[in-house]
Amino acid sequence: MMRKAVLIVLVLVGLMSCQEKVKREDVAKINGYWEIEKVSLPDGNEKNYKINETIDYFEVKNDSGFRKKVTPQFDGKYLVNDEYEKVKVMMEGEKVVLEYTTEYSKWKEEVLEVSDEKLVLKNAAEMEYEYKRPTPFSVK
Repeated sequence: MMRKAVLIVLVLVGLMSCQEKVKREDVAKINGYWEIEKVSLPDGNEKNYKINETIDYFEVKNDSGFRKKVTPQFDGKYLVNDEYEKVKVMMEGEKVVLEYTTEYSKWKEEVLEVSDEKLVLKNAAEMEYEYKRPTPFSVK
């Protein structure tokens, strides 16, 4: 019985260590609209978002671009303003990092996961932001 428990633990550790690391070329998947789904705090608490007033729009080419906050409208379109954050893709060791710059501030977020449907970013305060692709809606 003890052998089975040890084997199970070893298999789980092995599976967790096999998680694919984000590569610089994976950042191309970040382009487009992303809706915040959940924030995981360093103390283990989570904040879930059921409704979002704004959605993040990323456009990154050749390791630089921008992120904007856009507001979904009832006709399926987005309301956009002139505010944005410059984005630069960087490598810090084996980590893919997004560096944001505005007129007033500069900060970084590590890309923990990026796929066609999911994006997870982690900031310096150890907060993890989990995004999903938004579901378009229309009241036509």
